[in-house]
Amino acid sequence: MTQTQPEADPQPVGAVGSTALLREREFGLLFAGQAVSTLGDRLVMVAMPFAVLSIPGAGLGDVGLVLGASALTMALFVLVGGVWADRLPRQYTMLASDIVRGLTQALAAILLLTHRATVPELMALHAVYGAAEAFFRPAALGLVPQLVRRDQLQAANGWLSLSMNVALVGGPALAGVLVAVAGPGGALAVDAGTFAVSAIALALLRPRPMESDGPRTSFLSELTGGWREVRSRTWVWSLILTFSAYHALVLPALFILGPAVAQSDRGGAAAWGIISAGFGIGAVAGSLLALRWKPSRPGLVVAGALCMGATQSVIVVSPLPTLGVAALEAVTGLGVAVCFAVWETALQERIPEQAQSRVSSFDYLGSLTLMPLGFLIIGPLTHALGTTTTAVVATALTLLVAALVAAGRDVRALPAHHPEPARAPAG
Repeated sequence: MTQTQPEADPQPVGAVGSTALLREREFGLLFAGQAVSTLGDRLVMVAMPFAVLSIPGAGLGDVGLVLGASALTMALFVLVGGVWADRLPRQYTMLASDIVRGLTQALAAILLLTHRATVPELMALHAVYGAAEAFFRPAALGLVPQLVRRDQLQAANGWLSLSMNVALVGGPALAGVLVAVAGPGGALAVDAGTFAVSAIALALLRPRPMESDGPRTSFLSELTGGWREVRSRTWVWSLILTFSAYHALVLPALFILGPAVAQSDRGGAAAWGIISAGFGIGAVAGSLLALRWKPSRPGLVVAGALCMGATQSVIVVSPLPTLGVAALEAVTGLGVAVCFAVWETALQERIPEQAQSRVSSFDYLGSLTLMPLGFLIIGPLTHALGTTTTAVVATALTLLVAALVAAGRDVRALPAHHPEPARAPAG
């Protein structure tokens, strides 16, 4: 296999992070399609609970069953999705996922608009949705390097992150209007349309072909090869461990304790909305920063930003006024957005392109499997220890993991650019 030579270091500030990248045909298509689709994803976060509750006799437990169905199937299939995204053209893997998810949302919308929806039907459709998404996410990380130059990777990730975070801020408000005007079925119909837009954009792409790594081997052999790529790089598996701690401890504490404290001490849902908006605004700022700033020590930036993110659970239960909490959440949002842009760039630059989706799938697996467990643990832990102590424990344990990882030589020494050739993955 021909080894690719490392490119010259990009300028830390300049055209790489400008809107010039959006005017390039391939990335512009991907960005436009994903910006629309991501907005649709934010609609579902608000619309689906109302969709379930609109069914006669359905309650909060049914909402959990429907949402949990997609989380379960995504966790079950994400490693499978990673293998197939490295086997097949990633563009078409993502296209097929969009078609399947668009159809599931269209069917759900029809059932709701005709008042024939049942909880088991929505569970089944959402389970199919989650399984399809398990193929999309690993493929997406590997597709970006096939569309842009190496020196454009972080800017590309920054733009994609920006679209997600803008949708995070504006999507819930738009969803509220749609649900009020057209009902939850109407909102899901709009989401189905956003998948159609994304599918058209993906169909028009002309990505650079991925270099062949030889004849295909068995599924298990290729899955094992992906795990070797993770295990052989201490910085990869240790940072994945930190991400897993963040998703298992901090985020469940944030999403359970934050609204509870807002309800008991801050006047209700409006306060939680302000706090959530603060995080979203900070995340938008972080994405803009990632467009321009290429850190010289990406490993330390990722671990340090996760330390910032780990404080979220303590911040939301603090006695600070709501605006003060929102301001601190904005700081953590900035850090988390930079963290993910730098992390994805590091994987794309250093992992052989034939294995990038498999490595990404192991990253997602840690978050997808441990976060539901965190939701199960935080409730009883709060009952036993109290709100503040539970939040402190969640933050402290995550900070401990992040600090230990940041102290590791491989993470500290990870340079801004790495001349590792795009070799075939082991196994």
